[in-house]
Amino acid sequence: MIRSLLSHDLPRSRILGALLVACFLGLLGAPFIFTGTQALNVAAKILVFILLVASYDLLLGYTGIVSFAHTMFVGIGAYGIAIASTRLGSDWTSLGIGFVAALALSAVLALGMGLASLRVKAIFFAMITLAVASAFMTLASQLSDFTGGEDGLNFQLPSALRPSTEFMDEPFLGVMLDGRLLTYYLLFVAVAALIALLLRIVNSPFGRVLQAIRENEFRAEAIGYRTVVYRTGANIVAALLACCGGALLALWLRYTGPETAMSMEIMLDLLLIVVIGGMGTVYGAVIGSVLFIVAQNYLQALLKGAGSLVEGVPVLNTLVSPDRWLLWLGLLFVLAVYHFPGGIVGRLRLAAWTRGRTQP
Repeated sequence: MIRSLLSHDLPRSRILGALLVACFLGLLGAPFIFTGTQALNVAAKILVFILLVASYDLLLGYTGIVSFAHTMFVGIGAYGIAIASTRLGSDWTSLGIGFVAALALSAVLALGMGLASLRVKAIFFAMITLAVASAFMTLASQLSDFTGGEDGLNFQLPSALRPSTEFMDEPFLGVMLDGRLLTYYLLFVAVAALIALLLRIVNSPFGRVLQAIRENEFRAEAIGYRTVVYRTGANIVAALLACCGGALLALWLRYTGPETAMSMEIMLDLLLIVVIGGMGTVYGAVIGSVLFIVAQNYLQALLKGAGSLVEGVPVLNTLVSPDRWLLWLGLLFVLAVYHFPGGIVGRLRLAAWTRGRTQP
């Protein structure tokens, strides 16, 4: 059953398998295991980033396409939900209309970008996607009548998803069963289903061709595959998954804006997580997202505690200041790339393969 859900793409490492199980159980029980609003927000952000990173890895890791337009599709999904809820009403029908419209727009744009630009090689295609993404972010900032401009859009969700909606009078295992909890598990189920779908895609004949194109595009063309068609297909699938991630992000925040969904900072985070987790593996998106988001949100608190231990020591007190958290995050990234050039998942799988060969 589990092998079928994972499309027979097993972790191939006991340590990796244990980490994946721990991440799954931790996210599944996050509302009951970790107390406080911040912990639940971090868990929801991890879920969204798992989907976004996995969808971007379909382009970068599996197909070898460098694109900077991924956050554009995230923004389309988020704004689709926000605009529909603002203009049509806060009900399920409005959410459905906004979501379908966002998916359709994402598919059309991805198809257009693929057909017009994927014949352009390497850095030239990356620059084209960067220009398109920048144009869309500018539009989102200037079309204030529709997008709210720089201030973004706040919107209401259907009553079942609102934090004020309580399904039981008493807490269950210390947690109130309210609309916020339902929204979290909506995110969890949606991300789990889409990750399972992505595993099926990358392990299908379509996914194998994408990997062949990544390894040697000329050889793939020589044996009869139309590489432009496959690369365009990968671009569309990645765009649709990113659009879904943007919609889920908007549902959780009940807000969307240019900096929230379409900023270059998010694009850089996706790149970092893909490299840390391991390119060309969906499991790298899970491990990398958990490590990166947890470090991003709790490194300042850790540095604050360390600062109290070295208070009065001139140099150390400055280095471990909470204001230096970006410095330490960058250092952790450099160390991760140096010691895990194939990403965490790649290193764990290589170690397991090496042990298997050396054992009699």
